Amino acid sequence: MLDALVAGTTDPAVLAELAQGKLRPKIPQLREALAGRFEAHHRLVIGAILAHLDFLDEHINSLSAAIEEQLGPFEAGVQLACTMTGVARRTGEVMVAEIGTDMRRFPTAGHLASWAGRCPANNRSAGKHRRGSARKGCKWLGIALEEAALAAIRAKDSYLAAQYRRLKPRLGHGRALGAVKHSTLIAYWHMFTTGQTYTDLGGDSFTRRDPERATKRLIAQLERLRHHVTLEKAAA
Repeated sequence: MLDALVAGTTDPAVLAELAQGKLRPKIPQLREALAGRFEAHHRLVIGAILAHLDFLDEHINSLSAAIEEQLGPFEAGVQLACTMTGVARRTGEVMVAEIGTDMRRFPTAGHLASWAGRCPANNRSAGKHRRGSARKGCKWLGIALEEAALAAIRAKDSYLAAQYRRLKPRLGHGRALGAVKHSTLIAYWHMFTTGQTYTDLGGDSFTRRDPERATKRLIAQLERLRHHVTLEKAAA
């Protein structure tokens, strides 16, 4: 598109055909929007914006290549981390770079979560325990965990999404998302301790874990809607 702008074309049909991705089905609307409204100063401004984007893309690609080169000896670890729900390639690279692949320095998964700042502080006074704020961990690991957790809670039929939905009504978005981050770190420790890839327990994990509790919860919801519920066990 930048080449067309530099060449000086203002033909709406030509410019509309340069649309990519999800804009392709909207080419007729783009032709109408560009007709008689795309002047020379528009071309100048958009050309400058596109040139800047090309500049940024070039530097992102060069930095990505340098990062991959540095993480070459840890490629197996990056691939292992990427098997977790919500962990994309870049997120996996940050996790491996910040945590490492040798879990011997963390005696338990809880030690890793505490080091990363994903465990609440112990606030005790006058014999009473109060919930304290979590200690501060690595900034860049925190950003990676945030991205992984937000992606995980949108995954269909996943354990982490079910965990988030289960906790959000009681704890709110922030603390429920924090629980997902904590679970991600626990899974990371076990994976890099055993060498096994991530196995998602499924979105119905909590129901299968305690079916009686799930049944009572569903009955209570129906009764609040003024339904009378009678249970009958299904045949085997």
